[in-house]
Amino acid sequence: MYVITLNKTFLDVFGVLPKQAFFAPGRINLIGEHTDYNGGHVFPCAITYGTYAVARQREDQLIRLYSKNFPNKGVIEFNLNELDYDQQHSWANYPKGMLRYIIEAGFVIPTGFDCAIEGNIPNGAGLSSSASIELLTGVLVNGLYQLEIPRLELIKIGKRVENEFIGVNSGIMDQFAVGMGKKDAGILLDCQTLKYEYAPIQLENHKIIIMNTNKRRELADSKYNERRSECEEALKQLQQKLPIEALGQLSEKEFDENQQLITNETVRKRAKHAVYENVRTIKALDELKAGNLTAFGQLMNQSHISLRDDYEVTGVELDSLVEAAWNHPGVLGARMTGAGFGGCAIAIVENEEVDHFIANVGSAYKETIGYAADFYVASIGDGAKEIELEEVK
Repeated sequence: MYVITLNKTFLDVFGVLPKQAFFAPGRINLIGEHTDYNGGHVFPCAITYGTYAVARQREDQLIRLYSKNFPNKGVIEFNLNELDYDQQHSWANYPKGMLRYIIEAGFVIPTGFDCAIEGNIPNGAGLSSSASIELLTGVLVNGLYQLEIPRLELIKIGKRVENEFIGVNSGIMDQFAVGMGKKDAGILLDCQTLKYEYAPIQLENHKIIIMNTNKRRELADSKYNERRSECEEALKQLQQKLPIEALGQLSEKEFDENQQLITNETVRKRAKHAVYENVRTIKALDELKAGNLTAFGQLMNQSHISLRDDYEVTGVELDSLVEAAWNHPGVLGARMTGAGFGGCAIAIVENEEVDHFIANVGSAYKETIGYAADFYVASIGDGAKEIELEEVK
């Protein structure tokens, strides 16, 4: 069990004890990959790995931040009226951006604060540690100063930090999952309208296993932009006949009947993935509502095959992990999660098979790829919130 010992750290670093504690989770996307920018749905959930903070108000305007994950950076200090991006402040730019945009939105943060942070999200695994720290900062200032910022506004501010302050062109799924997560539930989210619905995920007899390829995702950005432009090209050609604004508006039947409008075969495959994957997310909601975890697992498998064959964003590492998972007994389904070309895959595995699964899939992966994968047993947890101070020891 991962024990967070932040109270003692806070005392050691700042010389007093903290007054309040907060938590924000990481997230995984269960199904619905590369659908968000195609006007479709995603299906994320919050996980019980995340980022913890303990904090205490100050009487001046100083913000002092310390992270146990980056002890060599020491205490990072800045003033409430000095909230510009600063490369020297590394990870602290995420909280700083949140503070800046919260103040710009008209909320008053009257004093500074001291804060110690520790996260147990695996580094570089694509489980959204940046959105976790953004929403953590949001619930922290809400709790310290009773600001009552609506949750959706915090989520939108988090996305703005990512896009404008940090400079990453990402969608809203990560912040939404971290902010709106609910124990034992996935979230079917329409990324265009932000309409959402919770789906029950009852995993009494199963665990979600996160499998990290430990491959750096060098290709992801350039290929991501390439896939976006291929989908835009497909949409333009379909619009010659169909009154649609996004690929996510099409049913499988409508796509099949009109796919000949797309002249390039590769572009046609990209569009097919976007349409079929979006339909899979809707089916996933129905199956989970009916308590049919087996059918949900089959949809996960179909998702990976589509990402491998039609969208071509998996790569040998992810394929090796997922195929080894498919071959193991007690696995309901497995797929890559995230942008692809490295990062993580997930599997739903029967409780009694978890240890064998990690050993056997790990061994098969190392034999094929030449280095080890990492495995994490995850549970579906709540979104960002204030917690009891005792929970961090």
